[in-house]
Amino acid sequence: MTGGRDATKLRALVVEDEWPARNYLVELLEGSGLAEVVGAVGTADDARQALASDRVQLDVVFLDVQLARGDREGLEIVRALAKEPGAPLVVLATASRDHALEAFELGVLDYLLKPFTDERVEQCLARIVARRPRAERAPAPLRIVARRKKSLVFLEADEVWAFEAAQRLTFVHTPHGTFDLDLSLSAIEASFGRALTRVHRNWLVNTAFVKELERDGSDTRLFVGVAVGQPGVHVPVARERAQELRDRLLANATGLRR
Repeated sequence: MTGGRDATKLRALVVEDEWPARNYLVELLEGSGLAEVVGAVGTADDARQALASDRVQLDVVFLDVQLARGDREGLEIVRALAKEPGAPLVVLATASRDHALEAFELGVLDYLLKPFTDERVEQCLARIVARRPRAERAPAPLRIVARRKKSLVFLEADEVWAFEAAQRLTFVHTPHGTFDLDLSLSAIEASFGRALTRVHRNWLVNTAFVKELERDGSDTRLFVGVAVGQPGVHVPVARERAQELRDRLLANATGLRR
């Protein structure tokens, strides 16, 4: 168990009997910036002991159903937690879909299939953060800290045009330039909520700065910046998000015949 804890992060317990999978999931959870793993155990008995400890306050348990003694042991932990008021949420992290229906009937929040990916784990964590009561959520950051070479750049939230994920990095686009960030898009989305719009798996946009919606056949993109013809950034829009985005932009605008 770890000592110091960050109250702004989800407190997670990982229950997985295969140590490579256990260590990798811990790495993904902590690398997301949304969770702090306060325990990682390999047996059902160790899991029960951690869950019974008054010292370990948990938000979520990532549980492999198929532990050393078979499938039923993992499901028995799920059943026990389902009967406890105020118990942590449960996410199954397993190699098989066999118990998906039974697990969801017991109130499991999500079902992560092996091999785990950082994007899927971050999506799961963002869902859990969204379920937290508002009073428990960390306040939205007043400023954004980015990097420019060896310097730190402090930005106001309302200066941001867009966030981009590319080449395993995250960038923030602003009138002052483009800078590196340490957070993933999922972590940023969880922090800012509806202030940003996901228009593509690799892009989050501040729609207050959308100046042009461009359509070329089946392709759609945005121009985001100060004004048309001025500095800004062109942002691709995923096909499945194009119509919803167009409707959202037109909802607060007038001048176009519908």
